[in-house]
Formats: sequence, C-alpha cells, structure tokens
Amino acid sequence: MATLTAGEVISSPAPVRQGRFRSVLKHTGLLVFVAFMIYPLVWMVVSAFKPPEQILTEPGIIPSDLTFENFKEGWHALNRPFSVFFVNSLIVTLGSIAGNLFSCSLTAYALARLQFRMRKVYFAITLASVMLPFHVLVIPQYIFFSQLDLVNTYWPLLIPKFLATDAFFVFLMVQFIRTLPRELDRAAWIDGAGPFLTFWYVVLPLMRPALVTTTIFTFIWTWNDFFVPLIYLTRTKVFTVPVALNSMVDSETQSGVGMLFAMSLLSLVPILIFFAVAQKYLIRGIATTGLK
Repeated sequence: MATLTAGEVISSPAPVRQGRFRSVLKHTGLLVFVAFMIYPLVWMVVSAFKPPEQILTEPGIIPSDLTFENFKEGWHALNRPFSVFFVNSLIVTLGSIAGNLFSCSLTAYALARLQFRMRKVYFAITLASVMLPFHVLVIPQYIFFSQLDLVNTYWPLLIPKFLATDAFFVFLMVQFIRTLPRELDRAAWIDGAGPFLTFWYVVLPLMRPALVTTTIFTFIWTWNDFFVPLIYLTRTKVFTVPVALNSMVDSETQSGVGMLFAMSLLSLVPILIFFAVAQKYLIRGIATTGLK
C-alpha cells in the first residue's frame, strides 16, 4: 500500500484553497460594507452637481446632467456670501479650542497632582457629568444667557469652554498626567517652583499628545455642532455653517436641496484638510484615551 510522505501531506492544496476562499470572502464582505457606508457621501457629492429637479427623482450616482449652478446660487442664498458663515464657524471653533486647552488642562492638573479636600469627590462629579444629557441643561442655560442679553452672540458657545465643562477632555488629561513621573514635580518644587510654575514649565510641555487630541476632537465636534448654535443664534449674520445649511431648505416646498448639497460639500473641505494634516495625531490621541 502506498503511503504519503510528510512533504506530500504538508503540500496538500486543500488547506491553501480553504484559506484563500476565506480571505476572498472576508475581503468581499468588507468591500460591501465600505460601499454601504460611503454610498450616502458619494450620493451627496454627485447630487451637488445635479440640477435640482433631478436630485430627488434620480437617486442613482451617475448623473445625466452636470451643473455648477447649485454652488453659484448656494454661495449667495442667504443674501450674503457663504464665506461669512465659514468665518463665523472658525471664530467659534478656535475660541472653543482655546477654552478647552486652557480650562481642561488646569483642571486636570489640579485633580491629578494637587492635594486638597474632596479631590476625589470633585473628580467623581466631573466623570458623572459626562453621563448627564446635555438637553437637561438647555433650558437653564438659555434662561441664564438670555438674562445676560448674550443671545445672538458667540459668548454662550464659548463661555462654557473656558469653565472646563467638557469633562471628557478633563478625564483624558487627568489620565495622561498620571502617567508622568512625579519626580519631575518634586524636582521643580526643590528648585522653588510653585504649583502653577510646575504646571507651566514641567507638566504642560509633556502634555502635548493630550493637548493635540483635545484640539482635534474639539475642532471636529465644534465645526459640526448644530444644536447649540441653533438655540442661541437666530440672526443670519451670526449663523455658523450648520445653521446656515439648515436655513437653505424650505420645509414646505423642499426647494434649495441642490444648494444644500453643494454647500454641505464645501463645508466638508476644512474637516478633510484638518483630518489629513492631523491624522497621525488623531490615531495617537485615540490610543492616549486608554492610558491608566
């Protein structure tokens, strides 16, 4: 009786074919999932170049006609150049970044390094505020800022950022500071540095990954924020980009859909550029959130 050698058993094509089949099946499934996820984005891009009357009647991604009228009409749809809303969003976004970097870093340093009464209780309250729905605070905050006559200004959007209300970033920075050796703080104290000088010259320069992460997420979340600006901004001249986009479409006639898609496409450009530049920091920052 003929017997198989060890070499013939190892070189059997059956396991190889089975592995290739699994690989092809896995990659096919991933490609289908990717196509399913990016289809709405592709449809929006294509619809931005379609005539308005074809956007809702031709759902395909291959347009029969191309036009740039949606961009021309959308740029001046609200009786002012759309660049005004880009500038407004940039003001709010940069102010929010500055506020989060300033307040969250100071708060995180105090909770991670300084010793004071009820420090753990304050930290627990900070973490608990992450689970508090924002909508619970909407009415009290609106009444407060309305009584201060700050509606239709950017202060209601910026003041909370300078008060360390984004507990997620406080938690992120606290976890990062805890990974830094305390010997650095002790060396600064021996040299006569107080808490603030130690924070400014020793801890803050080492917090760069956490600061970059805070900058990236604050930029993306603030630029895309629609709900909060919608509450406080009712005058066209102070609209941010999401609020301006919402004002383009007539809820009764559904006119302006083409302009909406065209301007939505333009509003994605800053996000895409920012993400392309800061991609490696974003990935590193996501990993930073898991540090203990």
